[in-house]
Order: sequence, then structure tokens, then C-alpha cells
Amino acid sequence: MAVKTFNPTTPSRRHMAVLDYASTITKTTPEKSLVKGKKSSGGRNNSGRITVRFRGAGNKRRYRMVDFIRSKEGVPAKVVAIEYDPNRSANIALINYEDGVKSYIIAPVGLKVGDTVMNGNKAELKPGNSMKLRDIPVGINISCIELEPGRGAKLVRGAGQVAILRGKEETYAQIKLPSGEVRMIHLNCRAMIGQVGNLDKMNVKMGKAGKKRYLGFRPHVRGVAMNPVDHPMGGGEGRTSGGGHPVSPWGQLAKGKRTRNPKKTSRNFIVERRKK
Repeated sequence: MAVKTFNPTTPSRRHMAVLDYASTITKTTPEKSLVKGKKSSGGRNNSGRITVRFRGAGNKRRYRMVDFIRSKEGVPAKVVAIEYDPNRSANIALINYEDGVKSYIIAPVGLKVGDTVMNGNKAELKPGNSMKLRDIPVGINISCIELEPGRGAKLVRGAGQVAILRGKEETYAQIKLPSGEVRMIHLNCRAMIGQVGNLDKMNVKMGKAGKKRYLGFRPHVRGVAMNPVDHPMGGGEGRTSGGGHPVSPWGQLAKGKRTRNPKKTSRNFIVERRKK
């Protein structure tokens, strides 16, 4: 997908860069049977208290029910359309199985309208097909990876993300994730072949604060711009960069301190930690 730039007719247009959806998106309205309503939380939990700051408003969205489980094996499906999904950075593909069932999947790089995708060990090694890790050769690029068999894809689902199947043991595969972490995942977990599409998402520039508001983000105030009573990094004469240690508003060290619980059982599956 290409990136569009504009003539600087206004200050916000000068550096604005948006995705050229016309070159990739083939259908503008979602499939009615695969859509449900989505309520905005405004950053509040079930008690009504704000647990995530600087969230609220934004355009109303409908949730597209993407199939992350891909359990329908051995039935070919034709790609009907590539669609935009407001709930994620990647695009989604509408597929139609031969038995008439329609479904949404994450659209990988190279998937086009008219292509055929399939799930299971009989599928070919081409983008969009999904199979268990035990059936995928070592060294293949994969995405949409399950953490537990049958629970649906949890890892490597964002635009442009890709993982590499680095090796296999008796019951586990070693996978190098985009963060650099090498993790063991059970061979019965599924993964999709190929890299997640919409690579140019990283080159988008909002251009104006209003576009951030459309996405549901409210203005974010830096800690160093506050007073000492409002933030640990506030105050000081002139412009300061935060003093000795950057911290959160509640004093938790940021930028480097490891916050992962060392007693977490899943630490046994991490072969190499992610790069700092």
C-alpha cells in the first residue's frame, strides 16, 4: 500500500502522510454477518474508574469478527475482498469457503482478491494458509501464532510483523519474535504463513492533533511539563529533562527497569529475552 502526501495548503497538510487505500482496499463496507457493535470504554474499568489515562471520544466503530482459530481444515476458501479494519493496524481479508461459510482473516503480504487459502496440513506453504507448527518447515516466516493449542492467534498480528520458525524439538518449536525474544511454543499451535500486510502503516504521519482525537486519544501531558505536586518529574527552573531517573506518575522506574514477575511460570518458555 502506497503512502500519499499533500501540498501544504494548511500547516497540518505540510507533513501529513496517509495510506492510499484505493490501491489496496477493494471493499468499503464490512460483511454484515461478521460484524457486531463495539462499546467505547473511555479508559474506564467495570467500576467506572479511569485505569488508562488520555482515552475517550473518537469515531464510533463496529467490530469485525476475525477468525484467529482457523479450525476449518481441508476446505479451500477464495479471497473475496481486502478490507480496512478500524480495530487493528493490519488489513483483513474476507474469504468464502467452498461450503459457503464466510470468514475474516488477517491479510498477509502478497494476498490478493481471487487467491485461494486453506487451513490444515494439506495446505501449501504460501501466504495466508494456516497450519500447525509441526507441519511448517524450519526457517519459514510466520505470523498470527497461537500461544496455546486451539485458543486462537495471540502473537505477531500487527501490520508488518513477522516471526521466524527457528527450530523444533520433541514437543516445542523455537520461534524468534519481532521483539527479538526467542520463545518455545507447542508444536500443536497454529500459525499463518507469511508476513502481516500493510507494511506502510509505519510511515503514516497524522499531521494534526485532531486525527489523534478521531482514534480515541485525548491530549497527553508530559510529566516534566507539570508541577512537582502533580508528577515526580515536574518542576525545576527552566526546561528540564526529568532529572536522574524517568518514572511514572506513581514512581515506577521507566526506561530500562524490568517489571516482569520473575516467578511467572511462562518464563520457562523464554529461551532468549528480547533486546533492550
